Amino acid sequence: MGKCIFITGTGTDIGKTYVTGLIVKKLRESGKNAGYYKAALSGAEPDEQGRLQPGDALFVNETAKIGETIENLVSYIYREAVSPHLAAKINKQPIDFTKVQKDFARAKAKYEYLTMEGSGGIICPLRWDEKEHVILDDLIKDLDLGVLIIADAGLGTINAAVLTIEHLQHRQIPIRGIIFNNYVPDDIMQMDNEKMIVAMTGIPVVAKVRHGDQELAMDA
Repeated sequence: MGKCIFITGTGTDIGKTYVTGLIVKKLRESGKNAGYYKAALSGAEPDEQGRLQPGDALFVNETAKIGETIENLVSYIYREAVSPHLAAKINKQPIDFTKVQKDFARAKAKYEYLTMEGSGGIICPLRWDEKEHVILDDLIKDLDLGVLIIADAGLGTINAAVLTIEHLQHRQIPIRGIIFNNYVPDDIMQMDNEKMIVAMTGIPVVAKVRHGDQELAMDA
């Protein structure tokens, strides 16, 4: 069984998938057998045959040159660009977490280093119906994973990052570090953002990704 880390973000559209692609690419280019998995993806677009294409997963698959099939990349794919719990209700296709566990175990057995990407922020509802109430951190706890947090480097990130960290700590989920996205070198506010987050939480910023970077500036 391989090693796995869970990637979460401080919110939606902060570049979590983009950075995840760079992480897996870095690992694979260093010679490691690295893969990717995501439990649920919403906002997928159909191809010419009407088959939903999981854009986030396909981006990582292409960026890191994994060569994996869609079925092995993502367990549940929804068209609506809403939280997975709502997309599941609209499509009458709730997430079966037994299937997620099996798919995760298969991916972890196949790859020496598995990167699992979450949906949205840490309090993203995955299933919320009369049978189950499951949010993202419940899944992380169930799979017994540590978390790497992707945060935008700019304005507002102190609040978003500290709240995310405090919630993870409250749930006793190990935090491996933070990666800043959209980083601007020598920007006084962003340098202060890093200083304040580390001072307030003790969690290090382990890498910084500038807009348009094609490589992750840290050792594999």
